[in-house]
Amino acid sequence: GFHLSGTVTEPATATEPEMTYKVAISFDRCKITSVTCGCGNKDIFYCAHVVALSLYRIRKPDQVKLRLPISETLFQMNRDQLQKFVQYLITAHHTEVLPTAQKLADEILSSNSEINQVHGAPDPTAGASIDDENCWHLDEEQVREQVKLFLSQGGYYGSGKQLNSMFAKVREMLRMRDSNGARMLTLITEQFMADPRLSLWRQQGTGITEKCRQLWDELGALWVCVVLNPHCKLEEKSCWLRQLRKWGEMDVCPLEDGNYGNELPNITNALTQSSGHSQDSLARPRRTVFTRAIEGCDLHWQDSHLQRIISSDFYVSPSYQREGESLLFNSQGQPLWLEHVPTACARVDALRSHGYPREALRLTVAIINTLRLQQQRQLEIYKHQKKELLQRGATTITNLEGWVGHPLNPIGCLFLTLTEACRLEEENCLEISDTGDSKPPVYQHVPIATGSQDSGESYLSLALEVALMGMGQQRVMPEGLYAQDKVCRNEEQIIARLQDLELDPVLVQTLRKQCILLLEGGPFSGLGEVIHRESVPMHTFAKYLFSALLPHDADLAYKLALRAMRLPVLETTAPSGDVTHPHHLVSVVPSRYPRWFTLGHLESQQCELASTMLTAAKGDMLRLRTVLEAIQKNIHSSSLIFKLAQDAFKIATPADSNSDTTLLNVALELGLQVMRMTLSTLNWRRREMVRWLVTCATEVGVRALVSILQSWYSLFTPTEATSIVAATVMSHNTILRLSLDYPQREELASCARTLALQCAMKDPQNCALSALTLCEKDHIAFETAYQIVIDAASTGMTYTQLFTIARYMEHRGYPLRAFKLASLAMTHLNLAYNQDTHPAINDVLWACALSHSLGKNELAAIIPLVVKSVHCATVLSDILRRCTMTAPGLAGIPGRRNSGKLMSTDKAPLRQLLDATISAYINTTHSRLTHISPRHYGEFIEFLSKARETFLLAQDGHIQFAQFIDNLKQIYKGKKKLMLLVRERFG
Repeated sequence: GFHLSGTVTEPATATEPEMTYKVAISFDRCKITSVTCGCGNKDIFYCAHVVALSLYRIRKPDQVKLRLPISETLFQMNRDQLQKFVQYLITAHHTEVLPTAQKLADEILSSNSEINQVHGAPDPTAGASIDDENCWHLDEEQVREQVKLFLSQGGYYGSGKQLNSMFAKVREMLRMRDSNGARMLTLITEQFMADPRLSLWRQQGTGITEKCRQLWDELGALWVCVVLNPHCKLEEKSCWLRQLRKWGEMDVCPLEDGNYGNELPNITNALTQSSGHSQDSLARPRRTVFTRAIEGCDLHWQDSHLQRIISSDFYVSPSYQREGESLLFNSQGQPLWLEHVPTACARVDALRSHGYPREALRLTVAIINTLRLQQQRQLEIYKHQKKELLQRGATTITNLEGWVGHPLNPIGCLFLTLTEACRLEEENCLEISDTGDSKPPVYQHVPIATGSQDSGESYLSLALEVALMGMGQQRVMPEGLYAQDKVCRNEEQIIARLQDLELDPVLVQTLRKQCILLLEGGPFSGLGEVIHRESVPMHTFAKYLFSALLPHDADLAYKLALRAMRLPVLETTAPSGDVTHPHHLVSVVPSRYPRWFTLGHLESQQCELASTMLTAAKGDMLRLRTVLEAIQKNIHSSSLIFKLAQDAFKIATPADSNSDTTLLNVALELGLQVMRMTLSTLNWRRREMVRWLVTCATEVGVRALVSILQSWYSLFTPTEATSIVAATVMSHNTILRLSLDYPQREELASCARTLALQCAMKDPQNCALSALTLCEKDHIAFETAYQIVIDAASTGMTYTQLFTIARYMEHRGYPLRAFKLASLAMTHLNLAYNQDTHPAINDVLWACALSHSLGKNELAAIIPLVVKSVHCATVLSDILRRCTMTAPGLAGIPGRRNSGKLMSTDKAPLRQLLDATISAYINTTHSRLTHISPRHYGEFIEFLSKARETFLLAQDGHIQFAQFIDNLKQIYKGKKKLMLLVRERFG
């Protein structure tokens, strides 16, 4: 009958005992219509036990006892047998069945019960009637629960993967022509629309998260597939249309271009010169993720030309019609299909998805023949306009709707349809390789089934051709971050698929032919001679083409890659061309193109393309020069040029073999360009860049180093030139690395000294010390540097800089020069009474010690400066103490006689210092007492003890100090507790 039941045993495992489950399955017309299993598993797929029972029935039909429907068996029983049967049945299951049995008995015995109004009784084993709906069992509640759960996880814990596998399940159902496909998609969509995050994102005006966005895209594409089912009933279609419209009208429904924010006028639209554009953009209808499916409901498959294309490989035009223009066939008599390309491709996707692969292939071939014809016509048009367009240097002709990154993914769809027809299914192709990646697919050439003469073409070469056509299409950068991001993503997906193709001679021929067409294609090709300023750049595509072509046709590879290097949106001078199209605007905002959200990524792709060419051109001076010129002309970001310079340097200096001079020179030239670009602008990597350049120039050789030293002012700041560049060039390591002879060493040293003096003149504050160091070995240069310091000392230098140079001079054995610089430094200094921890104190003590060691005259010269600059009592008393401990002049300057006596504080110059110190103590005491708190009393008493030591150095010091204390007691008698402490200590 139509009901299968059985018990399934699951063997014991290490952790679980053996389990037995009761399974029941109903089926109808080869479809499972309902299932129950004792395991209670909740999933949208059948549990293992249901699958096991079904397979058992399929594989061993003779082992399964076939019985009549139960109603037939009962019909054969008499009154007693029926009574016996019912009583035994109730006894076997009395706990579950008894309440139901009692209820049914009551109803049967009641003459007007509902059960008695119906003739006969139901039989679950007898199957459905011929008019009943019959479809595979789908646990709808389970589908809802699972989608809800995965959405609530927001793309984490692999939920995105799970949802994608549900979409794949829908595609599989459509392919098997299982009517549950659309039902399951409806359930999924309902849950997506109920996602609470939608209203949140809408309120905040933020876009949907990236992962979620991709799921919505797939949802929209699946609906397009469903409504384009070539064999669906009209009532089904109108039912879907109602649903889609209802969802599309909800305000939380995501928009096709990915942002809720787009309902506001786009900032750049508001700024276009002509009011026409901005009006247009505001009036543009709202397009949601379901809009394309809604539009798809208007499409039908009744067109007789379309029907003939998809139903036969041999549909060609009669030979007598092949003269002149025809909209239905090309000149070879092959059928064309002139629909809007993405729409035509959506038909192909629908045929593929609904299990019509042959038909999908036939339509694909017709679409490609149409694209080829268009390409030819566009070439002819361009030939007539070429002169005028090249003079203008810009074009207005460009596609507003790009095929790459399009919501319907037309190019990906055609490519998949064609390559699927060429896949070699190996026996073990389902096995996963050791690394856990699935192996790339293996393809073979399958000739095109066609009615016209043998074209020698295969579906595989068509796949390559259409991918190249689509990727090379010139198109305007779409609006909005999401749409722009999608262009990049889709391009990467197509290229990843192209890389799976093994390029044999047939495919290489296709590649070359298409590349030549793209180069000659004028404004219709993104690689044509003239492109629109807002065109999507071709760098990623060109990088693939370059690598693919290089082994077969290097000239073509370079021509193509060099052509693709441009990025016109960054050329401020590029004429924008006149744009007569709606919502296609030229940004008049002078800043960094607010419309181009992915500009950073695009620039890095441009850099990748350049790097690929540099690597390939290693050793070929001519090619390297052309690549270098392209870089210098087209790349505008210093950090990217620096990256290229580093790449070139790495490739030019392999660890295991000799350096390549051609590429090293390119690296150096790029490095020099970076130096010039970043000289006047701030760049946080500047130090790293400067160091790198010196390393690179060192690898190139001594001439390069001489050159950068001589032209330092166009490359470096004075500080960089002295402290990094010249210092590194003159270091021991560099000399060793270059193994220079004496004349070469001298030449480098002389250049470094000249640089040092020029820098010291230009920026004495920051370069003087480095200049002196670099000039140490050359007397004249050293003297010149010293003179520059002296000249600058009075105006442009700080005491810190001067003290540092003074100490350096002492260290080099020039104590008198050190003294002169220290004196100059003192004139710039001012230490207040409370700055007893100032960083310059050490310098002051050093300067006084230096003067003292030189002799009485020098000490006498510096003390007035100290007295004028330093008002801090403790520092002055420290200097005083040091000067009285030893005799002056111990440095032993030749030609000087020193008495060797200690100096007295009564006589000049120390008398002046003593007076200054005492008066500093008095002033500081008064300053401190104006705002002293009790917790500082103890500290203050210690301070007075120190003051007393200094007072006592004077002849009448004890009298002066006693007067000072009396004075304090008088003035501050209000501070009773403090004055008590003063009395205790000082009487």
